[in-house]
Amino acid sequence: MRPSSWADRLLALLVRFVGLVILLATIAAAAASFLYNQSGEADQAAQVAAQVNMRLRDHVAVLEGVRALYQSDSAASGPGIRAYLGALQPQDRAPGMEGVGIAAAMRAATPAALEAKLRENYGEDIKVWPETDQPIGFAVVLVEPYTPRRHVALGFDMYSEPVRRAAMRRAWQTGRPAASGIVQLAQERAEKVKQPGFLIYLPVYARAPAGSDPGTVVTADGVRPIEAFVYAPFRTHDMMNAVLGSQLKGIEGLEVYAGEGPSAPLVFRKGKMGWDAHEQKLRIADRIWTMRISYGHFFERLGRPLGIFIFGVALALLATQLHRVQRRRITAFQALAAQRARHAEDRELMIGEMAHRMKNAFARIGALARITLRESTSLEEFEAKFDGRMRALSDAKQMLVTGAVDSVDLGRIVHRELEIAGVSAEQLAGIAGPEVRLDDEGAQALSLAVHEFVTNSIKYGALAGKGHLTVGWRRIDSDIELSWTESGLAETPHIDTESFGTQFIRTLIERQLKGSWQRSAVDNRLAIVIRWPDNGIPD
Repeated sequence: MRPSSWADRLLALLVRFVGLVILLATIAAAAASFLYNQSGEADQAAQVAAQVNMRLRDHVAVLEGVRALYQSDSAASGPGIRAYLGALQPQDRAPGMEGVGIAAAMRAATPAALEAKLRENYGEDIKVWPETDQPIGFAVVLVEPYTPRRHVALGFDMYSEPVRRAAMRRAWQTGRPAASGIVQLAQERAEKVKQPGFLIYLPVYARAPAGSDPGTVVTADGVRPIEAFVYAPFRTHDMMNAVLGSQLKGIEGLEVYAGEGPSAPLVFRKGKMGWDAHEQKLRIADRIWTMRISYGHFFERLGRPLGIFIFGVALALLATQLHRVQRRRITAFQALAAQRARHAEDRELMIGEMAHRMKNAFARIGALARITLRESTSLEEFEAKFDGRMRALSDAKQMLVTGAVDSVDLGRIVHRELEIAGVSAEQLAGIAGPEVRLDDEGAQALSLAVHEFVTNSIKYGALAGKGHLTVGWRRIDSDIELSWTESGLAETPHIDTESFGTQFIRTLIERQLKGSWQRSAVDNRLAIVIRWPDNGIPD
């Protein structure tokens, strides 16, 4: 072989070696840039979590100060705490709390002392509510700073509600701050837009021996006698906005879950989560929450490393002098890889959609079972109610499946329930309205709602032969309005309170239909109006 051939081969090997070195250096530089940007965002996320945790510790410190003041002189708890909070101004120095409250102890069915305390603190007669089967109770006798919206919480026996009671028991047993699960705060009853809430409790143990003041000291096995709880309620959206403030503008997506793991409920969301989310832990008194933060800095996080990588690959390709066939092979390989990636994404999407629908179905069935169990006084009553609700849910799904469509007509749902209830064909012919197509979520929500109305009417209303029933629906602007009216009843229905079933139906209408409902009862007449946006589902 000629010497020039050896030189050409040696040069070719050298070029390939240089190209390999450039490629390896490019990969290393791109990986270093990516990891550096990732580390910076992780530090930012950790600082945000630390800020939230620090603010919550400040809130607990305020509660500990109020507890110390209350323990020093509980007789002056109202004016003293009001003056203390007025000087401290926690709403300005550590915003996020919905005030500070005192829930004082009482024995079962002995609210007189607490109602006297409420009269002393607020100058009006306020009753302790609701009735409960618990042997002891802790009713709210003070909420400061006072606002008309917070007034509705006065007199509320927190120990009557299971989620609050669990947190109060932990605080009572440990003597340390305890956070409740997610609840609807009492003051949310007056709000049109309701936020998820939670509370933090601190116990105030009895200073005198148990029995010296039986109206204010209660006892339980294995724990110290207790006088009251100092507590703070929190609205999650208001708290996160107050703690982070303008920092939220620099965050692309933020999610907060009340707990750990996939079953933890989502209580706050801002923006859209990206693939670059960082997970942090929040300590809410004795509970751990999960926060996910996405900054969405695509160029800083991925664009710069990708640019370095592409530049290095270009140099490597130039150095190694890849010929046209090699480029074609690379192109074919990339096309095949992209096709496989698309197929993989399609499979993941289908699996994810199936899992999402199954999760929703199981959650809805579980909620129906829990609510029906709370309403029922016997196994037979539970079986009848649960079977009816499951049938309404199943009928809505069956209409979609057997019709081989992804929507169902509102009139078919209404006629189906009334026909089962024994309404005659002549009466059904007079119940009509425009064609309204409902998707899976909307059909299930309205099927359960109409089933609940029919069930109640059979028991107490027009379908029991004690009045006249009118049902109709219409389009109003971009909304659908369904009206259910029972007139000429034997007596005017009592709708001051909502049963668990009624609360569940209202929640379905508000969350799944994104709508609202109104009930009114006057002059032996019941009127229910449901209104929701018309999504314009095609036939």
